[in-house]
Amino acid sequence: MKKIVVDMQNFLFADSIATAFKNSDYDIAVVRAESPRDTIELCRVFKPFVLLMEVTAYTPWLLCERMKLRDEVKTVCPECKIALIVDSNTEKQAAKDIRDAKKNGIIDQFFYGSMTAEYLMDQIYAM
Repeated sequence: MKKIVVDMQNFLFADSIATAFKNSDYDIAVVRAESPRDTIELCRVFKPFVLLMEVTAYTPWLLCERMKLRDEVKTVCPECKIALIVDSNTEKQAAKDIRDAKKNGIIDQFFYGSMTAEYLMDQIYAM
């Protein structure tokens, strides 16, 4: 069974993602980080194929902090793909910076928070 680690401030959306995977035909388990402090250890233990992190305007979910976390995760789990999710309506600059990070090969994928959990699930599966 493949695993993904989800590190999000928005617990409702994180629950929607976990429920969508649980009720799907995909053989993927969702491991949720209680806080960004747990993310590196969860990646070390579970060796996920994707780490999904939310970016907001508040610490510890700032893009710069997520990029530091990305670097640390890559040292313990180099094969893990990095995906970021952002609310493109309220975090316009972060959304632009995330698009640039994808364009420059720093992250593997990005998503906007306005999409459905099912769409996100299908995109993660396709990674």
